[in-house]
Amino acid sequence: MDQFPQTELALEAVRFARRVEAPAIFNHSMRTYLYGRFLGERRGWRAGLDYDDELLFLGCVLHDVGLSEEGDGDQSFDIDGADLAARFLSERGLAADRVEVVWDAIALHLCFEVAQRKRPEIALVTLGAGYDLGPNRRHPLPEGYAERVHAEFPRLHGAAVLQKAIVDQALAKPQKAPPFTLPGELVRQATGEQWPTWHDLMAREPSWNDHVGWQG
Repeated sequence: MDQFPQTELALEAVRFARRVEAPAIFNHSMRTYLYGRFLGERRGWRAGLDYDDELLFLGCVLHDVGLSEEGDGDQSFDIDGADLAARFLSERGLAADRVEVVWDAIALHLCFEVAQRKRPEIALVTLGAGYDLGPNRRHPLPEGYAERVHAEFPRLHGAAVLQKAIVDQALAKPQKAPPFTLPGELVRQATGEQWPTWHDLMAREPSWNDHVGWQG
């Protein structure tokens, strides 16, 4: 199995994520790094030359800490997670510019098109997380690679656990899942709730009444 970064901060991040996250989510985070590294290699990106491997690892291992009890604030889980990760890393002396990269990687990991226009550490967190939930046929893994990854980090129904964690948080705090977001869509699927139309949203009080008299 690929070697993980062995810096003290990387090891602390692993211990922290393992402590606060459900095992299935922790394993997903570790696999995210392995698949992110693999997809980076497919792009010709080399660890230590084209991107900072420690920052990539920190972004991956902490990218879902917003789904933990400790990370469950009043924002969407990706933003809550980015904020918790930034506090964790800042308290351990990581430079502010490096903390910002990890914050961006976590906060943007649901925004594929935006993340892909950012630096490699940010792009690869999104790519790795997505690949772990749905392999890309254009980038098949080497024979036996997935089996080795899953032997070390079993799936434990990872996608189902992630969905339940997102929905459970949002049912308790509806502001965490606004309409037209991924958390909002997962809640809609779970509850059958109807989303408001654009006209409904624009007609809420207070309103500028832009639709009143509109004939277009």
